Amino acid sequence: MSNNKITEVVLLAGGYGTRISEESRVKPKPLINIGERPILWHIMKIYHEFGIKKFVICLGYKGYLIKEYFHNYMLHTSDVTIDCKENAIKYHNNRSEDWEITLVNTGLDTMTGGRIKRVKDYITGSNFFMTYGDGLSNVNIESLEKQHHDSGNLVTMTAVKPPGRFGAIDLEGNKIIGFREKPEGEVGWINGGFFVCNEKVFDIIENDSTVWEKEPLEHLSANSQLGAYFHSDFWQPMDTLREKNYLENLWNLNNAPWKIW
Repeated sequence: MSNNKITEVVLLAGGYGTRISEESRVKPKPLINIGERPILWHIMKIYHEFGIKKFVICLGYKGYLIKEYFHNYMLHTSDVTIDCKENAIKYHNNRSEDWEITLVNTGLDTMTGGRIKRVKDYITGSNFFMTYGDGLSNVNIESLEKQHHDSGNLVTMTAVKPPGRFGAIDLEGNKIIGFREKPEGEVGWINGGFFVCNEKVFDIIENDSTVWEKEPLEHLSANSQLGAYFHSDFWQPMDTLREKNYLENLWNLNNAPWKIW
């Protein structure tokens, strides 16, 4: 594996999305639309704006629908002429991005760490980006990558400050040293989900039942190998229908902070 500029993103897209079951009953949460495109597409466009074109997507719940979406991506994004007699399709005004997308079935009930470990063989660089398939941000991916390379940490995690309903992280400078439940009377820095990981993290993920946010991150923080990249601008997960409607309203009003393309 080389040490050149990071070219790959691992996207976790296999969860059940139970807190937004109004829509996830019929499709995986990463395929829920913001505007006319799935939130997964929006995340990929953020990375694409920084020159990242290779994506490894960890599938689980209703993963075949994500496969079908990208298999038919040119059909979604182009005008077409369909020749029924010849069973042929001619594409016009193709607006598809030049992406390379690897879709990996990582198991229905595999935990987040296990999903990451299952795609090890598809990662070609010594470092890779990783994020969840259900959160949007205007995080500066280039700056995140630079800090990771300069720091020497095995993992750099984007730390954000949202409304105080999440667990918080404890810091010493830009080192993450521990985790705690939602602070009383304050809004702490939390896991914002945009990571840079060194290939060595595969060795600290035990199996399918390993939760990335538990043993691996706690091990890294205890050994001073987990850095924090602070992002105080826009960040929003899509855990509930209310949050989905909020993101869609921003998009429809042409006021989406993550739309950097």
